[in-house]
Amino acid sequence: MQSSEVDRTSELDFTEIQCASDSLDSSMIFHVIVDIIGFVLYMHEQIPSVMQDLSVEFDSLHSEYKELGLVHAQTELKAPSRRKHSGRMREVKHGIKRLEKLMNTVSNLQIALQTIISETPNIERVILILGSSPVRPQYVYEIGFSHGKVVPECASNFGKNKIAEAISRKAIRALISKGAGSWSYGGATKLFLLVKGPSSVHLPLHFLPKRDFRYRKKVVAFRLRFKCRTGDQEMNAFHYYSRTSSSIGLDDSPSNDVIWYQCRHVIKGLACKAPSTEE
Repeated sequence: MQSSEVDRTSELDFTEIQCASDSLDSSMIFHVIVDIIGFVLYMHEQIPSVMQDLSVEFDSLHSEYKELGLVHAQTELKAPSRRKHSGRMREVKHGIKRLEKLMNTVSNLQIALQTIISETPNIERVILILGSSPVRPQYVYEIGFSHGKVVPECASNFGKNKIAEAISRKAIRALISKGAGSWSYGGATKLFLLVKGPSSVHLPLHFLPKRDFRYRKKVVAFRLRFKCRTGDQEMNAFHYYSRTSSSIGLDDSPSNDVIWYQCRHVIKGLACKAPSTEE
């Protein structure tokens, strides 16, 4: 069990990100988490380019393969041209196969995240773990949310707005300033997503309850906490920390009804060398 001294230190470790709004809506929470996942994968050399570019490349490969197939079926090509055409089709198919599992997993993880945010919009904590297993991480990223003003429940809208874009940029800059991604794990590894929510959550297709979860290896976690522009910040901070007992975000109180859930969709890296950011 962690000492109280460590507990107090962990509270101070969070870098606070101020949000220009009175509350955190579903869109903000979703896009912040998704953008940080993309940042973590790219900076730790698990994907060859940023996630937006990878999505464009994947869609382009599918479109090109479809067009090549139509040309192959409808056009009479001479032998040299047909060989060249078939060779390109094989290259494109290989590119699709290389990215397909990654992109499908990322898509499923995003669906899972939207589902749990829709069911529990006031989630407090998220942990991203990069490593061979959740209990033996290479790198840990913790994200906390102080939700601020309570807003009426409504259908979740996950469209990316300007406020979500702004706080995502702030988060990435804060992580870079703390040295996130400045050194990397040499080789392909996995990214695990864990979300802290009420014990009543039941989403077996996407999440497994991990009530006693804790990671064992001593690692320096990168921690961010998003705060709203509201007078209720102090009260939110009190509840936030009172339900957080250690640097790994666990509460040992048996009466607490908030537990960890591990996402079933684990992203496996592609073992690639990320391009240098130097000009």
